[in-house]
Amino acid sequence: MAILPIIEVPDPILKKVAEPVATVDDRVRTLLDDMAETMYAAPGIGLAAPQVGVSERILVAAVPVRDGLSDEQDGDEELGSESFLTELINPVIVEREGIILFDEGCLSVPELTIEVERSERIVIEALDRNGESIRIEARGFYSVVFQHEMDHLDGVTLVDRISKLKRALYLKKRKKRRGAGSGNNPPSLSP
Repeated sequence: MAILPIIEVPDPILKKVAEPVATVDDRVRTLLDDMAETMYAAPGIGLAAPQVGVSERILVAAVPVRDGLSDEQDGDEELGSESFLTELINPVIVEREGIILFDEGCLSVPELTIEVERSERIVIEALDRNGESIRIEARGFYSVVFQHEMDHLDGVTLVDRISKLKRALYLKKRKKRRGAGSGNNPPSLSP
């Protein structure tokens, strides 16, 4: 396993709609392992393949799924730990319900936290690391995590959810920091 560089805005790969995975093979499983290691090292609670320079519909999240349900329970204090790992390939939201507002941050959009409106409950259909179909119902905060990562698969980041003025100011600030040598924006990789 390897810790991969995390791509930051305004890298163009973060604006691309990621390609579906045609075959779940050892390359994809290695990518899943590397993404999980990268997410935990960051530390983060979710990571999508475009964030590590791979434009494919793959994500990992450090949230529990118990019998097809991802819902906060007592004892989830280890949230974000290696004891909770969900891997999704070609995820699609097939049901949505309710509204939840949550302050979100992002590994690819450092130093920005904004309130985002999401669906409170979602149902996701995807493939697991063995290419088997899975169905997950996610609620509350866990629903937010999955929706945030799935945004990355559609080329949407938090900067797309703020006004043009705030976006321009944020990107100018990031460019200035990168110019001063404090930013990390490695080149994108092709799938």
